[in-house]
Amino acid sequence: MRHPIDVTCCKELSLCSVPFLNRRLKSALENMEISKLFPVQVALWQEIVGVSDFERDLCVNSPTGSGKTLAYALPIVQKLLSASRVKYLRALVVVPTRDLALQVKQVFDAIALPLGLCVGLAVGQSSVTDEISSLVHLPGDDEDSDLGFFSPFWFQSKVDILVATPGRLVEHVHMSRGFTLKHLHYLVVDEADRLLREDYQFWLPTVLRSAQSSNNDGGGGVPYSPWNIRTCGRVDSGSRPHSRLAKVVLSATLTRDPGRLVQLNLHHPLFLSTGKMRYRLPENLESYKLICERKVKPLYLVALLKSLGEEKCIVFTRSVDSTRRLCKLLNCFGDLQIDIKEYSGHQHQRVRSKTLNEFRKGQFQVLVSSDAMTRGMDVEGVRNVINYDMPKYIKTYVHRAGRTARAGQTGCCFTLMSNDEVGRFKKLMKKAEASASLEYTVPFRLIEELHSTYQSALSELKECGGNPRISPVHRSKRKKRKTSISRE
Repeated sequence: MRHPIDVTCCKELSLCSVPFLNRRLKSALENMEISKLFPVQVALWQEIVGVSDFERDLCVNSPTGSGKTLAYALPIVQKLLSASRVKYLRALVVVPTRDLALQVKQVFDAIALPLGLCVGLAVGQSSVTDEISSLVHLPGDDEDSDLGFFSPFWFQSKVDILVATPGRLVEHVHMSRGFTLKHLHYLVVDEADRLLREDYQFWLPTVLRSAQSSNNDGGGGVPYSPWNIRTCGRVDSGSRPHSRLAKVVLSATLTRDPGRLVQLNLHHPLFLSTGKMRYRLPENLESYKLICERKVKPLYLVALLKSLGEEKCIVFTRSVDSTRRLCKLLNCFGDLQIDIKEYSGHQHQRVRSKTLNEFRKGQFQVLVSSDAMTRGMDVEGVRNVINYDMPKYIKTYVHRAGRTARAGQTGCCFTLMSNDEVGRFKKLMKKAEASASLEYTVPFRLIEELHSTYQSALSELKECGGNPRISPVHRSKRKKRKTSISRE
């Protein structure tokens, strides 16, 4: 952990040059229009499929948009191909949010389904009963009804790989008959720094205890072997069974503090990183600061959106309340001629998923979001990220900015701030070795032209019940008073 390996030592590799890549897996990648692997993908392939053969658990700190999902999905699918043909739940991926789980499952589906591997989803979109029926063969299933009362197929897993959120995963472990992790070989913890926070930690002991029922996790196993960037050697066609639960832990802002990672019970962990800095921004990202007065910040945002033309944008705010209020205000600008929608925790999951799908398809141009959108979400074609509220922490900035400039594409991140926030912003960016943010200016003429429209928008917003000039604290107190009065 003290001496991380720099994955940039690995060069991009064309599919034809990837050693031991299964022919059908290569075809599946080509159908996804993937012709090469990025450095982090090459590094994990070497460690999991190559001569290292997953001897050590892996901790991966790599920038957003660098291809981390495929980096672990590809070698795990390859390893599962050479395992037993009997269907067991052998690989588990845990992510913090439902939308991210859906995105990860889509990646696995694209490469696993053509090879006969099944991928399940446990995220709480439906009832526990309905969900378990898609994961496990249960007594009474139509396909097993003619096999007799003591059918050996009862309670057999229907999936080889499961993508899950922590809460629903624990529900299945404790409540769902026939659901088991005792055959688990691989555990992936994606967005690990968030999943290891105190408010999420309830899931980890449950999963480790359940998986250890048949895995000798963290004890003996394969002896220690130093790692360096190298060409993969020959491996047997069959996959040797692991005597431990092999783990991959990933994030764009993963800690190197062993005290924070000890709860994972890692086996001789190897830390893979891109450079010495914990916080890194995408290589092709351009960062800008837009200085303006607080009271007219929405006006500057509108001017910025107009100047960006029809480019797809995500606007981040500091809270779900700010997201809703700002989205309403922007939609009150009559001549803006930009389609804008909200994505926040105020909305039902189905509404959020529908909004995200529409945004992906290009049905509207600007998404106003709380930080629910920052973690791992990949939306093709996002050219700009706008921090309407400057984030307090560099970790938040990194995850927000990572929604653009992904997979080698270019992108811009704009941060609106007042004069007294400039100094704090510089200190923030130094933590990511990105202190040289350029200043972006909006033509003063455009600001002047928008003043009357802005006042009209404020009036319309006030009429529809969303006055932006009332602080969130006062609005919360007023809401509590109204609630107590209505109850009386």
